[in-house]
Amino acid sequence: MARLVTAAAAQTRSAENKATDKAALQAIAQAAVDVELFTIPLYMTSLYSIQGMHPITGKNTDFYAGRLWPGAKASAHPISGNERAFNIVFSVFIQEMLHLQMAANMATAIGVTPKFTGGALQDANFGWTCYGATQTVIPDIIDLKDTVNEDVTVELGPLDEHRIRLFLAIEQPEDDARAAIKPDKLSSYFPQVPFQGWSPGDALPMFGTIGWMYQCYYDYLSLRYDDGTSLWDAVFDDGAIQNDLFNNFSSGHPMREFMGFETTIALTDKAIAFSQMVAMMDAITDQGEGSEIKKPSANMFQAVMPRYQPRDEALRADYPSYSDKGVQIPSADAAARFDNDSLDHYERFQEVRGLIEIGAITTWNQRGAGNWNARDLTSADYDGSNPYNLPTPEEIAGALNTLSADPGAHQQLSQAVVGAIAGVTRVLDTFWASPGQSFPFPSMVGSGDRMSIAWAVTAQTPDLSQGIGAADDVHTLYHACQGLVYDKDTQQDDPDVIIYHSCRGSNGCRSQGGCGFVQPVTGGAQGCGAASGCGTAVAVRSQAD
Repeated sequence: MARLVTAAAAQTRSAENKATDKAALQAIAQAAVDVELFTIPLYMTSLYSIQGMHPITGKNTDFYAGRLWPGAKASAHPISGNERAFNIVFSVFIQEMLHLQMAANMATAIGVTPKFTGGALQDANFGWTCYGATQTVIPDIIDLKDTVNEDVTVELGPLDEHRIRLFLAIEQPEDDARAAIKPDKLSSYFPQVPFQGWSPGDALPMFGTIGWMYQCYYDYLSLRYDDGTSLWDAVFDDGAIQNDLFNNFSSGHPMREFMGFETTIALTDKAIAFSQMVAMMDAITDQGEGSEIKKPSANMFQAVMPRYQPRDEALRADYPSYSDKGVQIPSADAAARFDNDSLDHYERFQEVRGLIEIGAITTWNQRGAGNWNARDLTSADYDGSNPYNLPTPEEIAGALNTLSADPGAHQQLSQAVVGAIAGVTRVLDTFWASPGQSFPFPSMVGSGDRMSIAWAVTAQTPDLSQGIGAADDVHTLYHACQGLVYDKDTQQDDPDVIIYHSCRGSNGCRSQGGCGFVQPVTGGAQGCGAASGCGTAVAVRSQAD
């Protein structure tokens, strides 16, 4: 079904409005980036609130055989409510990353360098200001106080009834959203293009739904003028940077995930580029709220069009899973995504709500902090051997209990999560600004690991509003070795938690990786534990003298 221009946007417009229309279009492009980015820490926080343990695995690696670590993961064969809920929310979470990539690629195609830090969502220290107990606004979309969900706040938290109501409000289809808005507030939403009375620098009108935002995006792209040109003619940038993590080819990602549409824009042909922009908008709205297939009845799902679904064989090839003895097993990520991606986000969250209502989901805050023992950290086939002289399960349980009892742990672990996410968003600021930038894959994975351990240790929602410091002292090697700092003037090593980063590619603190090894700051997808340059952090100390 072809996307249609709304009646107001179909009218020929005076060319003297072109500059204003361009500013509005480019503002929508950044708003789309903001909205997609907004969902990621929000969904990730609730995703990793689900109780669970996971083995540390790798191809041909038995280093951690029999060991478990706090944090739920995707399951190839989900049985419990926790496993089912994790798979569903994980599938949405990954798809929001796809949407963010496509929103950024669309933005550059019309002359916008997308911003992923500061602005509408974060403060200058990377603290997330868009979430909180008093926040009620889904950025650029709707103020929940204007709806029947007026008691719902945009607050981070465990996967519970409050959060699922928020998630459903975010992913709401247009008909449901219109019905949920208070009658006297409805005129404040669903603006017509071109925006009446809007001037460059003004705030955008509230769109009502994410789908309507993309409809307005499309309408502005389609505006035509009395000089015979279109707004697309005026904004198209054939030198734009395009990045792709989903349909690209590499040794670790051998198959494109989506055959039905492109996740980048072909800049060599303006007409093809336009059609690909539209296809991306359709993919985002169909995956999110099922806008291309309407429900014939309340009892039927809004299935996502097949062309917007990933291929099972591609996911299994791109995301293999391994046992704790290094043997390949059915892909958990592929199962989580392929088994759920035929339904839109709104329908998936409805299923999670059903699990919550019957009490099938348990979260870390329900378990409480502390009380770790060795049995929690070992699998059923753990035989007690320790060929690599690792810390024993008893020692790790003791360390977790000590950390859980530390009154400062919640703040420090929250900042570690903020810093890990900032490690990715700071790289994203340059990813679409300069050619040849590498994406920090280890950092992205590290963000989830840090979120998991913060939940498991403290049994509290990580506070993402806390900012992090800046590495501005030329004499200090922040995190030179697992959190130790070497001060050239005092010649002392002290723990320092001001600077957080996750891994190779996003570390902004004199090249030290969180693993304790010196790492380059130029990105890349190599493993976190691989030493580079002069080897270990100890070598860095001699360089500082």
